[in-house]
Amino acid sequence: MSKHPEVLWAQRSSETAEEKNVLFLTINLPDIVESSVEYNLEPTKLTFKAQAGASESTTFELNIDFFKPINPEASVKRLTSRSLVLNLRKADLGIEYWPRLTKEKVKNAYIKTDFSKWVDEDEQEGADAALDDDGDLGGMPGGMPGGMGMPGMGMPGMPGMPGMPGMPGLGGGDMDFEKMMASMGAAGGAGGFPDLGESSTAAVEGSDSDSDDNGPPPLE
Repeated sequence: MSKHPEVLWAQRSSETAEEKNVLFLTINLPDIVESSVEYNLEPTKLTFKAQAGASESTTFELNIDFFKPINPEASVKRLTSRSLVLNLRKADLGIEYWPRLTKEKVKNAYIKTDFSKWVDEDEQEGADAALDDDGDLGGMPGGMPGGMGMPGMGMPGMPGMPGMPGMPGLGGGDMDFEKMMASMGAAGGAGGFPDLGESSTAAVEGSDSDSDDNGPPPLE
């Protein structure tokens, strides 16, 4: 006895752009046997049958009568080992969403909303409106910005890490070294570096002479 596979669906709508007037269907079927797939898409109906299962194969079958016609020639599909992904083009342009996927208003437990692709009808402007040829919603949002670097450290070619302040003056041209040395000299009496001027030189010379006088007497 065959079983129903899980079906996830979402949609977009447009009055002017056919590529934005689509249905997104994903038939989840892990460990699908590719050679067993039977697939037929018509303007008003989709039929699907396949075997799946890692240890023991089970037959899965699906028949869907669409709420409105679709355009099979403009639709695309992609089969993987876990699912069959479909991008079905609606035949009629229109801004209004379909109220349901199926023609009959019947609750099907195996048909569920694909919340990873769904947007509300009044919020679809700016959202990805069509699947690419691989049957997926575009690519991932832009990658991680920039490289690993620290601004202000004078290391060219390494973009900074956002939100991480730099260390000023380490070869980056952010500090005037002449002014820094002058300020260090001026701060000698206030706990800064002492001024190594002439007086310091004289003190050093004096200490050298004193050390000669105070040394041990010469040997006779």
